Amino acid sequence: MWQPDIETLPRRNIETLQNERLRETVSHIWANAPVQRAKLEAAGLAPDNIRTTDDLVNVPFTVKEDFRVNYPYGLFAVPMKNIVRLQGTSGTTGKNTMAGYTRRDMKMWADLIARLATAVGVTDEDVAQICFGYGLFTGGFGLHQGMERIGATVLPMSSGNTERQLIMMEDMGTTVLIATPSYALYISEMVNEAGIRDKLKLRVGLFGGEGCTPEMRLKIENNLGITATNNYGLCELIGPGLSGECRERDGLHIAEDHFFAEIIDPDTGERLPHGEQGELVVTTLTKEALPLLRYRTRDITRLNPEPCVCGRTHMRMMPTRGRSDDMLIIKGVNVFPSQIESVLIGIEHIGPHYLLLVRRDGISDTLEVKVELTDTSVLESFSELERIQHRVKDRLRVVLGLNVKVSLVGPNTIERFQGKAKRVVDLREEKQI
Repeated sequence: MWQPDIETLPRRNIETLQNERLRETVSHIWANAPVQRAKLEAAGLAPDNIRTTDDLVNVPFTVKEDFRVNYPYGLFAVPMKNIVRLQGTSGTTGKNTMAGYTRRDMKMWADLIARLATAVGVTDEDVAQICFGYGLFTGGFGLHQGMERIGATVLPMSSGNTERQLIMMEDMGTTVLIATPSYALYISEMVNEAGIRDKLKLRVGLFGGEGCTPEMRLKIENNLGITATNNYGLCELIGPGLSGECRERDGLHIAEDHFFAEIIDPDTGERLPHGEQGELVVTTLTKEALPLLRYRTRDITRLNPEPCVCGRTHMRMMPTRGRSDDMLIIKGVNVFPSQIESVLIGIEHIGPHYLLLVRRDGISDTLEVKVELTDTSVLESFSELERIQHRVKDRLRVVLGLNVKVSLVGPNTIERFQGKAKRVVDLREEKQI
């Protein structure tokens, strides 16, 4: 363990520490973050009303829109002279969401990455190849500083140029692959295509930035001969490092000394008991530059407070099922892209790459699932194509509970992604002919 005294704290001690740090965070916000203070005052709250994590149920949520309204620095709680790093989201749906870090924030972040990397067996003898983009996105720099913290050798390849990635992977003796799951899957396909798997020294993957279904994980592991692990974080909260799996891979250990997690009903906002599935809400407990109370992540998961067999005692979150704002409602049925991915992986002649096309038919939405064939030979047989199409459609009907259109396309025709995969194409605003 990287910080054994902290990672094995008894539950009572964790809760005491969280309450102490929550009070410090609220005082910090009250004194130094005018926008957030005004939000508390509008709810009739002052620091004396927020003494324990139980009191957070009375605190208004912080949401993505708060960042947009107060762009770029309105939520910061320190002067800009104390900010040593700025990171942000891609800004694909508007202006970037900006996060700031003080020197203390940066040290804490590096320790959190070191903690999750050590939990899956990364040591100072490893060579870590980072295939996250190096830019505003927190993945590249976040994992980089944590790997250096434990003494691992860092190969900062960034994303893209997959042929070059494979050359360096072989020549440098890479043992740890760091990427989004979708890009790791693409790399694994290229490794098999190039026939170099036996020449590689890869042994573990640290994947994050997007969800990873068990089926995709298994596909990557089989292709590369590695142990694939998931970690989790959001730019608004810290970046990667909020939680990560250990070798048991039975949930992602949340860094509870720095974050308080709760699950709410995404529709009502009501806090749910441990074990129930809902939306993850996180409060920062030690952030200086950007302290946040009850940030709605929109990610769907559940929490397990029981100690792990690995010896760590911090709360575990289950791998996210999807995002509440990514959920599609098709003819009254809730559909998550991860459900479709789980169906497709493992079907003979069908690859793991897909697109979901959402259209409007009258007052209802319709869904077309475009899937990629792995074998060009089946294109020569109409009956075989029909059989595959029916099988995919039948499996989807069983899992989703509705009929969807299934379209088969040739190998390597669906776009591969070097960062987060974009699986949903919304065509509902197109004019109907």
